[in-house]
Amino acid sequence: MSILSAAVGVVLILIVLGDAFETIILPRRVTRQVSLARIYYRFTWMSWARMIRWLFAGKRQATYLSFYGPLSLIVLLMLWATGLIIGFGLVHWGSGSIIKSPYGAVSFGTYLYLSGTTFFTLGIGDVVPITTFGRGLVAFEAGMGFGFLALVIGYLPVLNQSFSRREVNISLLDARAGSPPTAGELLRRHSHDRGMEELRQLFHEWERWSAELLESHLSYPVLAYYRSQHDNLSWLEALTAILDASAFVTVAIEGPCERQAQLTFAITRHAIVDLAQIFSCQPRKPRQDRLPPDKLEALRSTLSTAGMKLREGRAVEQKLSELRRMYEPYAYSLSQHMHIPIPPWVIESHRADDWQTSAWGRSTGFQIEDPSGKGGDEHL
Repeated sequence: MSILSAAVGVVLILIVLGDAFETIILPRRVTRQVSLARIYYRFTWMSWARMIRWLFAGKRQATYLSFYGPLSLIVLLMLWATGLIIGFGLVHWGSGSIIKSPYGAVSFGTYLYLSGTTFFTLGIGDVVPITTFGRGLVAFEAGMGFGFLALVIGYLPVLNQSFSRREVNISLLDARAGSPPTAGELLRRHSHDRGMEELRQLFHEWERWSAELLESHLSYPVLAYYRSQHDNLSWLEALTAILDASAFVTVAIEGPCERQAQLTFAITRHAIVDLAQIFSCQPRKPRQDRLPPDKLEALRSTLSTAGMKLREGRAVEQKLSELRRMYEPYAYSLSQHMHIPIPPWVIESHRADDWQTSAWGRSTGFQIEDPSGKGGDEHL
């Protein structure tokens, strides 16, 4: 029984250390489906989302869903620490380590207390091991506890920096593509004289943003659960809107940014597919067509009226449909898993941008120039 307890403790320690190494230190994704962190996030996210959706609605629902990312990380760190403490307690107990205690009879709880005070390097000294093996194990656990604390201190700033870098471009997209961002608004707002050059530069910036998103969220998947400051802006909405816009420019708009649109589409599609794989989101066709023929025709009419040169013909529509099938099922599947809506191609009704609103109402004293001549707040 003692040997079995010690063996279970060693296995538990190795599992926790391996999981923490893969989650915090390893700079590449873990392809195997069975891991402590993966099981933890899959179970807790489903439970949390189901509970919040049952209890709340509207903005309150979005607010409480946003708690999950930071809260789940704190709980995961606590689980790792608890697992290591229990593991070392089992090794002490199973190895027959003799300890001196002023509290009378020595039980497994006493060994857990010794392990806990050692792991957190409290140095109380009321319960101490007597044997050489026990002292060595205490020293090893104390060093591991100190290293664990250092990893946590270094891990949290990395997450916060990655989150901040992700949100900068999303916030900038507000005035350029609306709230939520849509491909129709993004293209319409770049239909002025220098619009194509500005759109090319924007696609270039979002090509890099998508690459950074891919690397950071594959290394630290918990970042995907960190939600943006505004309910109608998110990394998934932004990524989908850029995919929509780059796909449309690639096949339907004549201009100098076609090549850049192709490059941006390639990396953003890569990002959304790999993220769907990380969260085991099988591609699923959206329940409703996001760009039916009537909306496509309305979009083309609006952009043509604004002065854009559009390609015509059945082949253009077929190519656009092919590109959409390459990413929309993954975006929709991630949307269902994350409980984040993906934006439409075209704004259905009038809505002010986030920069135009505040807690005290909407400001109408200043408008961004509207190249179509329909007024700064007019949407497709």
